[in-house]
This record gives sequence, C-alpha cells and structure tokens, in this order.
Amino acid sequence: MISPASVQEVMNRADIVDVIGQFVRLKKRGTNYLANCPFHNEKTPSFNVSPSKGIYKCFGCGKAGNVVTFVQEHEKLTYPEAMRWLADYYKITLEETERSPEQQQQQLAEESLRILNEYAAVYFHNTLLNTEEGQLIGLSYFKQRGFRKDIIERFRLGYNPENGETFYHTATGKGYRADMLERAGLVKNRNGIYHDVYRGRVIFPIQNMTGRILGFGARILKSNEKAPKYINTPENEIYIKSKVLYGMYQSRQAIGKQDECLLVEGYTDVISLHQAGVENVVSSSGTSLTEDQLRLVGQLTKNLTILYDGDPAGIKAALRGLDMALSQSFNVQLVLLPEGEDPDSFVQKSGAAKFHEYIKAHKQDVIGFRLEVGLNEAGTDPVKRSKLVNEIAESISRINKAEDFSLQTHYTREAARKLNVDEAGLINLINKYIRERIEGEQKHARREEALPKPEQLTLPQEPDVKAPSTDELQEWQLLRVLIEYGHLPYEGYDSVAKLIEDRVEPNLLTEPLICTLFIEYMNHYKRFGATPELHYFINYPNQAIRDKMASLLHPQPGISTKWQEKYGIETISGTLMYINDVDSTLSYFELKKILLIQETLTTRLSKETDPVTQSVLQQKFIELRKMEKDILKRHKQVVFKSNKIKTPNP
Repeated sequence: MISPASVQEVMNRADIVDVIGQFVRLKKRGTNYLANCPFHNEKTPSFNVSPSKGIYKCFGCGKAGNVVTFVQEHEKLTYPEAMRWLADYYKITLEETERSPEQQQQQLAEESLRILNEYAAVYFHNTLLNTEEGQLIGLSYFKQRGFRKDIIERFRLGYNPENGETFYHTATGKGYRADMLERAGLVKNRNGIYHDVYRGRVIFPIQNMTGRILGFGARILKSNEKAPKYINTPENEIYIKSKVLYGMYQSRQAIGKQDECLLVEGYTDVISLHQAGVENVVSSSGTSLTEDQLRLVGQLTKNLTILYDGDPAGIKAALRGLDMALSQSFNVQLVLLPEGEDPDSFVQKSGAAKFHEYIKAHKQDVIGFRLEVGLNEAGTDPVKRSKLVNEIAESISRINKAEDFSLQTHYTREAARKLNVDEAGLINLINKYIRERIEGEQKHARREEALPKPEQLTLPQEPDVKAPSTDELQEWQLLRVLIEYGHLPYEGYDSVAKLIEDRVEPNLLTEPLICTLFIEYMNHYKRFGATPELHYFINYPNQAIRDKMASLLHPQPGISTKWQEKYGIETISGTLMYINDVDSTLSYFELKKILLIQETLTTRLSKETDPVTQSVLQQKFIELRKMEKDILKRHKQVVFKSNKIKTPNP
C-alpha cells in the first residue's frame, strides 16, 4: 500500500492538463480544455478537462475522473500502478506500507526493468560519444547517415562495444543482477556464461509517450549472414511491441499541432525526417499496424498518412492493418515513394521542401490505393478479380456508416465502376460483411455476459432514515453545491456551508451514500473550522466516489449567448450564478421539510380531540401551506407531486 502522505504528494504535484496532454490533443476552450475522447471513437469533441478542479468528463460516453483515474483507464493500470506511474513521471519517491508477496514481486520486476533500461540507455549513449571505439565505429556510422549531434542526443542513440562482455561486467559491477539483465534482454546466458546481446551494434532506445525507456532496437554494423540486421528487446512486463510506436515521444507535439501523423517503417526513417524538419512521424518498426498503435495515434490525430517503399514488399506492407484504421474512423492516405527510395534516402537526397511536395502530390486514399494495386496484380484473371471484389467490399464495410455515410457511398460507387461490377450487388456484399461482423460481436458479447460477474463495490450503508423517498438527483445537487460553494460567503452567514448546515438536516437525505458524505463534510467543517478542499472529494479513497465526484462536479456545457438574442433567455454568471444555484437547491429541501411537518400535523390532527388544539394545529398547517406556495412561486417551480400532502379538512 502507498502511504497517504505519498498519495497526497502525488496529487499535489500532478497537473491533469499536463498528464492528459501527453496522450490527447487538448484545445483550450475558455477556462477548460476540449478533445476527442480517447475512450470511444467520435468526430465531435466531447471530452472536457477542468484544470481548476483537476477532473475530466466525456459528455459522449460518460467517463469521468481525476488524473489518477485517467492514467488507470488509459494505460489499463490498477490504482496503485497509476499512482506509481504518476510518481515516476514527476520523479517522486513513494513511501509504501506492507504489500502482498505477489504485488512486491510484480512491482519489483517492473521497477527493476525501468531502472535497468535507463541505466543501459545512459551507458550506450555515453559509450557512443565518449569512448574511442564508440566514436570510431558507432558515431562514424551515424555521421555517415548524416545525423547531427543534436539529433543523436534527441533520440538518445548509443553503441554497445564489440567485446561480448563489456556491458555485462560494467552493469554487474554497478550492482545490477545478471538474471534481471537477461530478463531485460540486455544479456544472454550461454552455458553459464553471460554475453552482451547488442555487442557491436548501434542502439536505438524505444520510449513511450512520456519518454520512459521501454526497450531497445539494435543494428549490426559488420556483415554477418548468421546474425539478423536488427534485433529488439524481447517482450516483458513493460515492453510490448504491438503497443509501441518508435518516435512517438519526440513527435507527439508536432503530430497534434499539424493534425497529421506520418507512419514509416524504420528507426532511421524517423530520425532522418526529424533532422530535415519533418517531425510528425513515427515508425511501426516493421510490424503491421495494431489496434493499440492506432489508439496511440488516434489520441493526437485522425489523419494518418502511410509512407512505404515502392517495391512489392513495401506495397504489401502498406496494405496491412488498414481495415482496422478504417473501422476506427481514420482518414487514411498512402504514399509510395519512388522505386529504390525509402523516407530516409529520399529526404536526404531531395530535402524537406521537395519531400513535402511529393507527399502532397502522391497521396492516395486507402480504397483507391487497394483498387489500383489489386487490379494491376489481378489483370484479367477472373478468380483474382473475384477475390479482389471481396477484399474491397470487406474494406468498405469497415467504414462507420453512421459517421461516414457519404464516404462509404463514394467508395462503393468508385469501386463498382473500376471493378466493373453491379453497384447494387456490391452493396449487398458490403452489407453481408457488416452483418457477419455484427453477429460475431454479438456472439462475443453473449459469451462475455455468460461469464461470472466480479463482485460489485459495496458502499458503506447508513441506517434507514425516516424521511419520505425523494428525487436522488436533488440530493446529489445539494452535495455538489456544498462541495463547490461551501466556502463562499452568503448574506447573513459566514459561508454557504453554514447556511446549509442551518437549513438542511441529515435525516432529509434518503440516499445512504449522500448522507454519509454530507455528514463527513459537516464533521470536517466543525472540527477544523474550514470547509474541505475540492480535492478532498475528487481524490476520495473510494474509487466509486471519485468517479461520481468527477461526473458531478464537472461543469456542464454552457448555454449559448445567442439564446438571449433568439429566445430572450438570459444566462447567469459570476456571483449571481452560485447564489441562484444555492437558493434553488435549498428551496427543494425547505419544501421537503415543510411537507414533513405537514405530514406530522396531519397525523396529530387525525388523533386530536381537543377543539382548541385542533384549531392551533390547523392554523399552523395553513401557515405552512402559505410558505410552501411562496417557495414554489419564488422559484417558479411546479408542485413536487411525489411529496405532496393533502390539506386536512378543518
């Protein structure tokens, strides 16, 4: 367990805009920030971030939370893992209490790998720049490729000495364990003897979006038919190749700013383009695109341009993973470079200006590209053409019809014309693929539903209260007003909290959780003489409450200023807004209290036999009825029918 003091330190340091901005392209809107939601596909931004409150909320899918919740959801981590992620990001040392042996082992492994990778990256980079062998072999290679020193430092390039045990002995001499070095893929044990895996190779550190070293790519420099040209870190607890794009850390800001991501194959392609000033580029490191990689890009832009060599292998590589991109509503363009060229050689030979000109002139949409390549390959062969028709139909079926209806229609017409097939028949084939995919998803959903459900969170229960049932939303509204405005002044009272304490009794709250939080707030107020800070509830230990608070406290989309011109509706802002909010919220509970008293009087009148007492009670009832009508009139509200009590006959 992480100590409360460490949790508080992390929460005090963590900037929600800074953290979310590492993963999502945020745009400032007034005092808040807006983006396309990273948790569901959308074209119109509905993901809101409030820096003043330290929370986010998506008004599309409903997800909400604080900075820890975001890291949890986005990186698929547990709460302690997300706290450690933030602590690592802000260089905070956490104090932790007793953990289970499994938790200790898992955390130790992850932390050890991160520490080892960082040590190795520093070692390789230092070897490249400050040793004779590194300069003569590694640095000479990078200079031959035309890489400047600032680019070498930006990408933290390195070199591992030719001697097969140099890194191993240096690392173990510093106290690093041999078994963990092997687990990190840095050394290998052969017959009881450890050897450097990357010996005689230049090193390309692979970083995540926040700059942490996840692993390494290494290129051999000597001709050796038995050894692969490139090798990578084997997958482990922190490095999963399908979830990484090389260069994302260095390129993320340019991708967001230019609203386009260029995708290439190799490490040197990314580095050369950066050196030429083309910085919105990442590499899939020779693998086909995956959902996780597309998700990384999609948080920054939906415009993806894929650059590949013009040879047959490059063409086939360009076709992999594109259906997945279409299904995620990416605007996918492809560019085949001149035969014999790759992005590295082309930009170094032509320069950045001509590179941009070529890209602009040779972009092709994904369906048109597949048609051109497929028709050239199929020729007049009817079997190959039939196979191509099915492939194109399957690709078009991936386009989200609800969001991109006109785009799907355009591709369907173009494909029918170029393939020389009946358009209606092609539409039927496309719909067949859509139905099959939906049926497959439904089957998967049914299987998921059949699995045992995890235990639901059990929230603390309070004893049953006596007040009649009421609208839960009004009670949450009261809690929101208390948390947001409790510290502000109110005429005749030191604060809104004091006003609410005076006007609202806990027994008026029917929801146990709300009642618990209300009492906790008031106890804090009485004990410390000050209202709890907003973050007291936003960072509440219970995750269910944290999620509820983020959703509850996030500002709702504002009313357009044009409403006043068009409909005569005036918007309220500033001091009037919070006073109006407090008054309208309290009116509900004032009314509820009056109705409870009316109910009590009704019960007493039904049993009272003394005429004088009856008259007094009836007079009191009439006064309460007048107060009730005044409240309703003042706030222009309709009668709360669920709580309405009939006036007893005198």
